[in-house]
Amino acid sequence: MPRIKVMAIFGTRPDAVKMAPLIKELRKYPESIETLVTVTAQHRQMLDQPLHLFDITPDYDLDIMEREQTLSSLSARILERLDEILVSEKPDLVLVHGDTSTAFIASLVAFYNQIPVGHVEAGLRTPDKYLPFPEEMNRRLVDVIADLYFPPTKSAKANLLAQGVAEENIYLTGNTVIDALLDIASREYEFKDPILKGLGNSQFILVEAHRRENWGKGIENICWALRDINRTYPQIKIVYSVHKNPIVQRTVREILGDLPGVYLTEPVEYQAWVKLMSSSYMILTDSGGIQEEAPSLGKPVLVLREVTERPEGVKAGVLKVIGADRERIFREASRLIEDREAYERMTNKSNPYGDGKASYRLVQGILHHFNLIEKRPSDFNY
Repeated sequence: MPRIKVMAIFGTRPDAVKMAPLIKELRKYPESIETLVTVTAQHRQMLDQPLHLFDITPDYDLDIMEREQTLSSLSARILERLDEILVSEKPDLVLVHGDTSTAFIASLVAFYNQIPVGHVEAGLRTPDKYLPFPEEMNRRLVDVIADLYFPPTKSAKANLLAQGVAEENIYLTGNTVIDALLDIASREYEFKDPILKGLGNSQFILVEAHRRENWGKGIENICWALRDINRTYPQIKIVYSVHKNPIVQRTVREILGDLPGVYLTEPVEYQAWVKLMSSSYMILTDSGGIQEEAPSLGKPVLVLREVTERPEGVKAGVLKVIGADRERIFREASRLIEDREAYERMTNKSNPYGDGKASYRLVQGILHHFNLIEKRPSDFNY
């Protein structure tokens, strides 16, 4: 039987979490697939946490992160160092995930070497190329380069078809992050951090906001809104997982650093993060992955962005896009605190993003595309 070489390339913590169950699934077929893992370490410390949690040892580690790196310098380092690896290994397929600079540049290097690209989480779109920045344009460019597409939802698949992608090259899988989430949520875990351990049965709001388009005024507004919530509802604690980027750190600690009942934590390992999500009352975030994960845990999400590329959650009623306006953040959070019916309308609904079987469908799609199996996998159906 012929054997194909598949190289997964990623560089951030969210991508490591989403690629981990896929790598595990690929390795179930050693007679058909040789699996290689390359990390750029675009986010060094944050990447290492899920690599350890999911027991992934990269075959190649570019270790390119620098403090306060620019997008141009980051991209240049990935471009130069990854080229040597692809020239040497000559994989049959490069798999990239989502919308990071690593995903785009890895796709570009693969294209330069005439290596096919598979895009995991393909087809997500907003109407503005700068929202989110630079992620929106990254994923659009990957989808121009890619040869195989693995959209998580029907609307993402529709975006690809509208772009002119041949349907035979699209495999609708659901999102692999739900595979990872269900795995980790099933494991026993106790907080190691004394502050988090001290939360006990306290009611708390979980916050994660770091997107570039919110740097400056956006993060400031979010933090002032959190001060307003803290003052008005002192019985409700706030846990803010603060991104390591110095720009985000400075703003958050300046405005929120002195408040009782507000806990500013370093980004925690993924297992602790799942525990925080599942224990929280609600989640305020500008992250994309959290919008997909929280519905499986029955938690309402207020999205701190002007638009979302994940409209399925809005349609299902588990997400609400509210932007980064101080007054609106306070108003929408207050509504969920005071109006129990409004809160319950956003909880305990099925997740439109996945069922825990995305990695299986995706690997079956790869095997089908390379004529290693005859039957095309069934689409994820929500």
